[in-house]
Amino acid sequence: MIDFSRNHFELFGLPVRYVVDAAALEAAYRALQTNVHPDRHAAGSEAQKRAAAQASARVNEAYRALRDPVTRAEYLLHLQGADVTDASGRLPVAFLTEQLERREAADEAVAAHDDATLARLVRDVRAEAAALQHDVERALTERNLDVASARVRELRFLTKLADDLDALHADEVDT
Repeated sequence: MIDFSRNHFELFGLPVRYVVDAAALEAAYRALQTNVHPDRHAAGSEAQKRAAAQASARVNEAYRALRDPVTRAEYLLHLQGADVTDASGRLPVAFLTEQLERREAADEAVAAHDDATLARLVRDVRAEAAALQHDVERALTERNLDVASARVRELRFLTKLADDLDALHADEVDT
């Protein structure tokens, strides 16, 4: 089975850092799941089946955390003792105002059936999120946990906004 005391990175044999080799993560995930999947232990004892189910769940949890840039950053911060879910870490008003303006522009674009504006908004938000990922990486590398936490909160917000805008855009294209 697997060693539950290992962190997500160690579980997959990856270095503990923000930038992850996606192909190596995928390969390690598949290899681990091949070994621990409950179906592979169906003929075992109840204890073996339970252990396999727990190991498989742990591998799935670790994989989901590491493949997503936001949850990976949150996990790295957690490993370093920081709490990005802390309510005292509010987003700057200027940042929130800009995102509200983007949402309003998206609503107007939908009402006007303006696919080009929606597509531009999606591109802009994704580009800003990508830039934030670089800021997160730099802050984590420098162990500047306050800055990393602030950028992760912004990244989480932008990622959600981008997903929402993508959905609006897809709906607009389909109509």
